Amino acid sequence: MKGIGVSPGISIGKAFIIKKNEAALTGILLENEAAVLLEIEKFDTAVKISVEEIETIKTQLAGSDEGGLEMLDVQVEFLTDPQIRVDTVKKIREDKRNVQDALIEVIRDTVQLFKNLDDEYLSARSADVQDIGDRILKNLNSSMGSDMQPFEPDTIIIADDMTPSDTLTMDIKNVAGFATQAGGRTAHAAIIAKSRGIPAVVGCGMDLKMVQQDDIIILDGSNGLVIINPGPETVEEYKIKRQEFLKNSELLKKLKNVPAITIDGKQIKLTANISGGDDMDDVFNYGGEGVGLFRTELLYMGRKSFPTEEEQFEFYKKAALKSKHKPVIVRTLDIGGDKQLSYFGLPAEQNPFLGYRAIRISLDRKDLFVTQLKAILRASVFGDLKIMFPMISNVQEIREAKEVLAVAKNELLDRNTEFNKKIEIGIMIEIPSAAITADMLAREVDFFSIGTNDLCQYTLAVDRMNEKIKDLYDPFHPAVLRLIRNTIEQAHKNNIHVGLCGEMASDPLATLLLIGMGLEEFSMSAVSIPFIKNIITSSSVSMAKETCRKVMEMENSQDIRVFLKEENNKMFKV
Repeated sequence: MKGIGVSPGISIGKAFIIKKNEAALTGILLENEAAVLLEIEKFDTAVKISVEEIETIKTQLAGSDEGGLEMLDVQVEFLTDPQIRVDTVKKIREDKRNVQDALIEVIRDTVQLFKNLDDEYLSARSADVQDIGDRILKNLNSSMGSDMQPFEPDTIIIADDMTPSDTLTMDIKNVAGFATQAGGRTAHAAIIAKSRGIPAVVGCGMDLKMVQQDDIIILDGSNGLVIINPGPETVEEYKIKRQEFLKNSELLKKLKNVPAITIDGKQIKLTANISGGDDMDDVFNYGGEGVGLFRTELLYMGRKSFPTEEEQFEFYKKAALKSKHKPVIVRTLDIGGDKQLSYFGLPAEQNPFLGYRAIRISLDRKDLFVTQLKAILRASVFGDLKIMFPMISNVQEIREAKEVLAVAKNELLDRNTEFNKKIEIGIMIEIPSAAITADMLAREVDFFSIGTNDLCQYTLAVDRMNEKIKDLYDPFHPAVLRLIRNTIEQAHKNNIHVGLCGEMASDPLATLLLIGMGLEEFSMSAVSIPFIKNIITSSSVSMAKETCRKVMEMENSQDIRVFLKEENNKMFKV
């Protein structure tokens, strides 16, 4: 099942399901003033005990977890917030509610108030309110306590949600990871998991309830995946991935601030693929130099209507503000094919990958296109944003897209709205016709980005998601390599920069070959950057050119792969 990967890493272990004992409304009303005073006293005592508990936890964490200490300080503020006491006492006095019922209602209303806030960070603080409410209720009613037993090694925690208290006080020495039904990237639990190096996936939804106690779980915190009771082959596959991740982590420590320069002095730019501003932290944590592909589809998914210009502006602005003035290439909407929107009503097609998708939709629905372009342009004053059009097949499409961009610019000028008037425009090279006519297309734009995933499947007529023919999907096929090389050469001849943002960018077998072709920018998942950087800093351009020369003379991908593997084993210890 798919969730949100908030703390990278891969874990394999047994599920341990945490179920909370939630306090329920009793409906009992108070009969006299004496009972009212007693309930108020119970509340004040429970709050005092709760504050003391948190201060004890802070003492235990002193010097070891600054982030955790800050979160606990927030909880003390909530606990001592006079408004919570005022609201609770009012319900006790005026409505004659017992303290448990009064507090449950106050916490419920306050949690909802925070959840309704537009600001993602503030909305996530609803978990703090719920956490302190649960703590007070526990101290009101000792039967609510949950004595957590010691965990066995390689335990994967499965829960509806993880409160800050859960993650801060839990004995984690045997905890390999956790997955939750609720939660988001800015939740305290997610932040703590990442700081402690525990792989975590949150926001899995109701599907997580399928997990049973002691089920075998694979948790992929890098890609937000939870796999239940996998087969032996899948387990072995993820054991290998786990070793690669651990190896990457060690490289990260050494290479984070090391520039990607070959041993003969050639600078190679390593950037990352992202889906939102929250991913920017990983870009820089893994030593990235910006964003080579900002997928904008995430904002359009999981909702009931198209996002407004303002919503899109805030979405792109967030990434721009977190970009540290490094370049961020924003790809315009790429829906259709395997990316459907329930509210858009795209027609059923026999061949959706060859049909109504990406730039074809944008040029047909110029109202949607102009809205997106205006939002990107407005955000461009907050960082070095660039605009990239996907699935371009000919010169006419570029010119029409630029005409729509001019409309968007004029509308902003009429509104006296600022934007970067010299914003760079580029295109994805992912259709064979584009790669073949790259010399013509290069005269129309400022940069190319080669999308090898689609380029490969279109060139070879292979649906890479089709199990029966997936082995025919091969980016090392000589035809694909020739298209990539031609694109790079034509970009250089026309003095525009060119990057590559498909899966091939993170394939260590391809690194030396691509440098030999003249590629100077790779964009990949952030976690792959250290591994590719290690190859680059161990190589020379002359070595890469010789590798490329030999590969381009070969007739089949099997020979190419064997040769490249031998070269890597011979020249690098990766």
